[in-house]
Amino acid sequence: MKLRGIRGSRNIEDRRKRSGAGGGGAKIGGVGLLIVLAVGYFAGVDVSGLLQQIEGSQQNTPRQISAEDERAAQFSSQVLATTETVWSKIFPDQLNRPYEPPVLVLFAGQTASPCGGASGATGPFYCPADEKAYLDTEFFATLSQNLGAKGDFAAAYVIAHEVAHHVQNELGILGEVHKRRQTATQAQANALTVRLELQADCLSGVWAKYVDGLLEPGDLNEALNAARKIGDDHLQRRAGRVPQPHTFTHGTSKQRARWFARGYKGGDVRDCDTFGADRL
Repeated sequence: MKLRGIRGSRNIEDRRKRSGAGGGGAKIGGVGLLIVLAVGYFAGVDVSGLLQQIEGSQQNTPRQISAEDERAAQFSSQVLATTETVWSKIFPDQLNRPYEPPVLVLFAGQTASPCGGASGATGPFYCPADEKAYLDTEFFATLSQNLGAKGDFAAAYVIAHEVAHHVQNELGILGEVHKRRQTATQAQANALTVRLELQADCLSGVWAKYVDGLLEPGDLNEALNAARKIGDDHLQRRAGRVPQPHTFTHGTSKQRARWFARGYKGGDVRDCDTFGADRL
């Protein structure tokens, strides 16, 4: 991804040098609870152990900020700026309303939010209660080295996906899904969350369409590969388990890649109606 000359976002909250701090650790009601249940890429019970060994002893030991961390932070800031540019254009053009961008919290090891505490092992997540996305910059190395999703555009897709959750929050979708989950069975609630996550993948594809001029050869394949590597079925197999569709919370590898590609092809938010789709 060609980011030279791209500005960094001002909507960055850097907590990397104060591990575990900020935001308040107590969970709150309302929509705040929803995103805890849909947190990051590794929230499902069947796959949550996958990254525990990666997290290791860093939980209680502040991580030294390396040069690689600083590069990741700068990269994150620039990618976030591209999402601000894109969605600030799409909202008035396609939705006839203004866009208010989220804050991206960078942390090292663990942190707290109004939606609950989180660590690097949970993966990136979005908290609608404070309208902030949370990212441990070390996750990019995990994505590449441990999950096999290499390339800078794979990392950019991760940020775009969390921003897409903010887009859903701006449009009232997160609140509506939370309301529907309240009276649903566990299987029904999981199915709703799958549709929510696949919609975020599609919205990430819409973003990719509008930053096409910044793409380099192979970038789109990096994003599609990342989507496949974090499918529920793939992660459950990687954890040594037989995939259990009723436990899925993010969609299969094929579904994630297909909805990202759909958003990229059309570049229209209206193409991302996963809740009205008969086939995911």
